[in-house]
Amino acid sequence: MSQRVALVSGASRGIGAAVARELSAAGCAVALVARSGEALAALAAQLPGPALALPADLSEPDAAARAVAAAHERFGRLDVLVNNAGATPRGDFLAFADADWDAGFALKFFGAVRLCRAAWPALAESGGAIVNIAGIGGRTGSAEFAIGGAVNAALLNLTKSLADRGVRDGVRVNAVNPSAIATERNRARVDALARERGIEPDQAAAELAGKLGIARFGAPEEVARVVAFLASDAASYMQGAIVDVDGGQTRTL
Repeated sequence: MSQRVALVSGASRGIGAAVARELSAAGCAVALVARSGEALAALAAQLPGPALALPADLSEPDAAARAVAAAHERFGRLDVLVNNAGATPRGDFLAFADADWDAGFALKFFGAVRLCRAAWPALAESGGAIVNIAGIGGRTGSAEFAIGGAVNAALLNLTKSLADRGVRDGVRVNAVNPSAIATERNRARVDALARERGIEPDQAAAELAGKLGIARFGAPEEVARVVAFLASDAASYMQGAIVDVDGGQTRTL
């Protein structure tokens, strides 16, 4: 991966930050995109290789094109795009208004669409790769995750569609489906359960994992290593693959 350039969205924390660290350690120059400029600058200063912090709200129509152009101007090429930005709410389907659905798709799905479209010419020129980070809710529906499941399913279908185009253009496109990963978002769920039950956070985490049918929550770094593999030459014959990184939570084919 040395001498390659990667753009990672949603890079300020959690899985995105772990992906940025993994790719930088492998030798990539990394363009970091997220809404929090302060967090991006702090991460860029910690990475072992060249890094560029690009604060942007990818739900804005022009933000993706600006980010790709800035990365290309700084590094002169683009080899890897990792679409990680965006989180979607949990809750009662009947309680969600149109605005909630619009917001759910605006960043995670349409942000990825725009980044893929803006980055495609550079990736085709370099024979590059796209890795979309979706989620297992796109494969298995849940009453409390209607928006997230729909968004993830759309992102997985986009992966297959772009992989089909990528065969012709020389761009590899694959996806990763994380499940219960120990990010700030899931730690908030654990802490809420711990307060509700009057138990320790470790016990609450174990109970939540048990309800999901897994042994434990995953670490962001465990997802990042799979992303780095899919972006590397070691995965050169993988096209349109969807890889579950979920501790065995998905039991269907």
